[in-house]
Amino acid sequence: MKKMLLFAGIIALALCFSCKTSHNRDAVLLDSGWKFRTGDDPAWASASYSDAKWDTICPNKVWEEQGYKGYDGFAWYRYHAVIPSSMRLKAFIKDSIQILLGKIDDCDQVFLNGELIGENGRTVYTKREPPVDFFKEQGRWFIDRRYVLASNDPRIHWDKENLLAIRSFDQGGAGGMFGSPFEISMTDLQDHLKFDYTSSAFTFTGDSTITKKFTIQNLSSTEEFKGKLTIEAILSDNGINVYTENTGLDITPGLKFEKPVTFKKSMAAPAILKITFTESTSGKKVTSEMEIPYILTPKIPAKPRINGAKVFGVRPWSPFQYKVAASGSAPLVYSASDLPQGLVIDQFTGLITGSLKKKGDYLVKLKVTNKLGSDSRDFKIVVGDVFSLTPPLGWNSWNCWGLTVSDQKIRQSADAMKSSGLIDHGWSYINIDDGWEDTHDRDGNILPNAKFPNMKGLCNYVHSLGLKIGIYSSPGPKTCGGYEGSYTFEAKDAQNYASWGIDYLKYDWCSYWNIAPKATLDQMKNPYKEMKHAIRKANRDIHYSLCQYGMGDVWSWGAEVDANSWRTTGDIEDTWESLSTIGFSQGKCSPWSAPGRWNDPDMLVVGWVGWGPALHYTRLTSSEQYTHITLWSLLAAPLLIGCDLNQLDAFTLNLLTNDEVLAINQDPLGKQAVQVKKTSEYEIWARDLEDGSKAVGLFNKTDKPLNVPVDLKDLKVNGKPVMRDLWSQTDLGRVAVHFEMKTQPHGARLVKLAK
Repeated sequence: MKKMLLFAGIIALALCFSCKTSHNRDAVLLDSGWKFRTGDDPAWASASYSDAKWDTICPNKVWEEQGYKGYDGFAWYRYHAVIPSSMRLKAFIKDSIQILLGKIDDCDQVFLNGELIGENGRTVYTKREPPVDFFKEQGRWFIDRRYVLASNDPRIHWDKENLLAIRSFDQGGAGGMFGSPFEISMTDLQDHLKFDYTSSAFTFTGDSTITKKFTIQNLSSTEEFKGKLTIEAILSDNGINVYTENTGLDITPGLKFEKPVTFKKSMAAPAILKITFTESTSGKKVTSEMEIPYILTPKIPAKPRINGAKVFGVRPWSPFQYKVAASGSAPLVYSASDLPQGLVIDQFTGLITGSLKKKGDYLVKLKVTNKLGSDSRDFKIVVGDVFSLTPPLGWNSWNCWGLTVSDQKIRQSADAMKSSGLIDHGWSYINIDDGWEDTHDRDGNILPNAKFPNMKGLCNYVHSLGLKIGIYSSPGPKTCGGYEGSYTFEAKDAQNYASWGIDYLKYDWCSYWNIAPKATLDQMKNPYKEMKHAIRKANRDIHYSLCQYGMGDVWSWGAEVDANSWRTTGDIEDTWESLSTIGFSQGKCSPWSAPGRWNDPDMLVVGWVGWGPALHYTRLTSSEQYTHITLWSLLAAPLLIGCDLNQLDAFTLNLLTNDEVLAINQDPLGKQAVQVKKTSEYEIWARDLEDGSKAVGLFNKTDKPLNVPVDLKDLKVNGKPVMRDLWSQTDLGRVAVHFEMKTQPHGARLVKLAK
């Protein structure tokens, strides 16, 4: 859930587009020379204070990585810099100066020459001298620290030494400054013009027409910009321009301009949307580029097709619910031969329910029929001590609604999972994250808050749609959002979850720091063992998901506390830096992945996300989203959609309904991919599958299209296997010794090599 441990190596987050300018501006670089001290003293903001004996520190890495591991609380950074007036004289825009400080985890106050100029990413314009009350605001750790002052602000000492002091507060996990850039510079054209593509998704009409709205905003309160706006759509593979538009544009101070664009191209062809504003008097240009989504998954056939997992686990006597996932033109008729005694199937919904008493394996033949034909498949039911034999496929409320989640939003999300057809491809969980709790009553029963008036009724409703439902809590006294946790109430909470009909529990470390501030390995395990015993006694299969950010190498002991999945990292953000840092670091966890025991690198950040009531379209490019789903499927990771299901655009729905890709994630062997090859430009990951074939992912880490080379000997594949492209669902023939595949920037290819 919320940030507690910042994943190692994280760098500055970036939008899915890039901005370029036609010149290199003068700047005072702040990359080195910083002084650092833990503790807190208002005198440290003063320019007259001597920091000669302070430690030196690098600003682009959190202090945890620089010898201050485990330190939480206040710490200060200081930097001495001369700001030359020549920088102002040369500037195109002379009215404002900016101080860029990367990012700061979690909170900050910034002082210039002893006076407060910024707090938690927001410029402070009124004079306030230390001591200054500190607002320990959560959720700002990933916000760019950019503080803008008027160039005539008296707090700036031109041509003299200036003292920049950063008062930082960390609430847990990693802390302090990180990322980039670090500089003092005059604002320029690109700093005043904001290009935003996240206010709308691309829409697709027919087989070739694409529409997109974007906005340009003038962030300046004084500057007006006149010039020409050029819009181009350019095919990535050959550079052919398929659309060009030129228009005059006058952007007055504060103006936000929305521009729709409609053009034609092949849906499967990668392309770039390039927007250039050329200022008329200076000739300065600001160019913004973004990738146009390309759709690879073929249309779903009208004939029946059975999708989803081929194996399902359940404990004896636990309520059994499995929805046969099948696509095709309605109506569909479902049947199952050789169902063990105690189970029945609804021929109209495909829902198998009941309970089984005896341990054992049962092989069932599923069949789905419509007017165009039928499809059948073997389906194994395993009654034993471990369930969740394939990674969960579902949805979680956090990356979309944050603490604003409600009964109504959960019902709407469940309805959307069914009406969108996601349920027909194996997506089954609707999970409530933080924000539902109220308090425990005098008998120890956990009470939902006013947003959830009838939790059992909500569970019944979700189940009636053929879906399952999850819930959230913490082993500490409070959740990350400050709601009621399960500390000392584990048994009663598990009983209540089971009585409501809960199928999934996300158990988030959060305030357990207050119980074990310097947790040993045993202390990390203990609270999860407590809930393990409570769930075991509840007589209901509840998928047990540990959320503790990978502390203590949880992948090596998660099975010991009977967890079904465990977070291996901090929270993901919808940026390439976050996605790639998390995804490509999962190799260390591979040996511990097995049916019912899954490494979890966090939820999916595709579609409309926002962590609260204000949503935006994901900042990941379409290629980055293909990488997201490809890598997570190879990693045998739980796939939990984080977007608003009621705003599923065509690209996102297409991305999430490729059954051949999902089959890699759901492969019954349950073996996580391993990294086969890594260079500065690309990575190759491969996963063994139950049928003896191998799934191979090719990942381009560069900003340019790249032919990724693969040697079969690196994959330990002999002979001439048959290769199939899983995203396009096309056979590519036999390969021998070596093959190469063109891969888009930050993109992926996923193939299956069969004997």
